[in-house]
Amino acid sequence: MDSQQATPYRQQLQALHTALLTQIVEQRGGVVGRAQAAADHFADAEDSSAQMATSRQLEFALGERETDELAAIDAALDRIEAGVYGDCADCGVAIPAARLHASPEVLRCIACQEKVESLLAG
Repeated sequence: MDSQQATPYRQQLQALHTALLTQIVEQRGGVVGRAQAAADHFADAEDSSAQMATSRQLEFALGERETDELAAIDAALDRIEAGVYGDCADCGVAIPAARLHASPEVLRCIACQEKVESLLAG
């Protein structure tokens, strides 16, 4: 995919990146880091230790998910710059535009992604 064809995807990825960063900042109450926000959240908790542990695990899992999403978006932007965006990382086939519009950060075509998921599940 050439640079001109990649422009709408670049814009979509940049918008996703900005929206995700905004969401992260809002969820953390501004410029407070995740560790401080978690400490503040659990400092006065009246919940049981099991409830607190579950909530803490959930917050950290969400943080990991957000970090993974940001990394995938950044990697897609890097692929655009490298001129390989839109090609499946495994088989090299062009990823259909509908898939890229739905998830512009995808790395693989559907067939290759299904193979990866079946290997991880099995």
